[in-house]
Amino acid sequence: MYTIIDIETTGGKFNEEGITEIAIHKYDGNDIIDSFVSLVNPEKAIQPFVVNLTGINNKMLRNAPKFYEIAKRIIEITKDSILVAHNASFDYRILRTEFRRLGFEFEIPTLCTIELSKKIIPGLESYSLGKLCRKIGIPVSDRHRANGDALATIKLLQILLQKDKEKVIVKNTIKSGNKRDLSKKLLTILDELPVKTGVYYFHRYNGDILYIGKGKNIKKEVNKVFLRVSKKSRALQKEMTSVTFEFTGSELIAQLKFNEEIKIHRPKFNKNSKPKIQYTKYSNENMILIDKGRVISEKSVILIEKNEYQGFGYADLEYQINNLEVLKNLISSTNNLVDQNNSIIKYLKNQTIEKIIRF
Repeated sequence: MYTIIDIETTGGKFNEEGITEIAIHKYDGNDIIDSFVSLVNPEKAIQPFVVNLTGINNKMLRNAPKFYEIAKRIIEITKDSILVAHNASFDYRILRTEFRRLGFEFEIPTLCTIELSKKIIPGLESYSLGKLCRKIGIPVSDRHRANGDALATIKLLQILLQKDKEKVIVKNTIKSGNKRDLSKKLLTILDELPVKTGVYYFHRYNGDILYIGKGKNIKKEVNKVFLRVSKKSRALQKEMTSVTFEFTGSELIAQLKFNEEIKIHRPKFNKNSKPKIQYTKYSNENMILIDKGRVISEKSVILIEKNEYQGFGYADLEYQINNLEVLKNLISSTNNLVDQNNSIIKYLKNQTIEKIIRF
């Protein structure tokens, strides 16, 4: 569980800043499940350059709640989660400073989307939120306001989770938050799983991936694994402590993601199968395959260029699909070309997708 946060401040001397606006969204990796957005009376003047940057002035904050009036809500919404922010050290420092003024030690695990972006999307000229969003086609409204920047950070986190083939983010999440004794773990886990298309992962207590599966109905597929009675299946059930999942919307993308991550992680309880060389040419050398997204407002996108699979991603806007430079920044690429090309060609022969753009 993540809480994505953005804070606007008065500016001023280090550790003497006050909060002027805060936005927090609790995010389970797929949906926003709780939100808190508020102006805050910092009880001090805002620096002029900050007024020009954010548009927030002293008059706007006269009747806003003071920090002590919203402190309980912040604790409630961030409980049992990892704090995520673009430049997390800044937002975390500001929060801790405000809580210390109330005599309370606020402590929570953090993830920084600047640091994650540098690891997962290396080589960019700038990792500022605005420039990074423009580079990968994330629309941003209300820039330099807490809620606009927090919502953009959620979109960025979604893309980072998609591109994070090594599962750095998920493993850190499990290490930080999965310390419970799951004596009734199978029923507990099943209750929390969705009836949606995607890929799922069985984890050891330290986050290591033990098994990867996929399916049109994640809950149904995991239940099938739990019902197996072989020696290997019982060993998996005993060793696992949690199940995570990623929606894909498209069954084809679930297959592609499964192929890729089996090769990367080589899970202990998955069969190691050698690819069958069957790859033939596509009907067109250059294509964009468009299919269902994870939510109604988006589409999944697969790029074929020069008769080779390039990767997949998700787009909310037409210009993201039709602008190849933006599309290439959105997609997750692959090295496992034989399996991926075979899967796509087989799927296109037997199933239908929403749209094909040839170029």
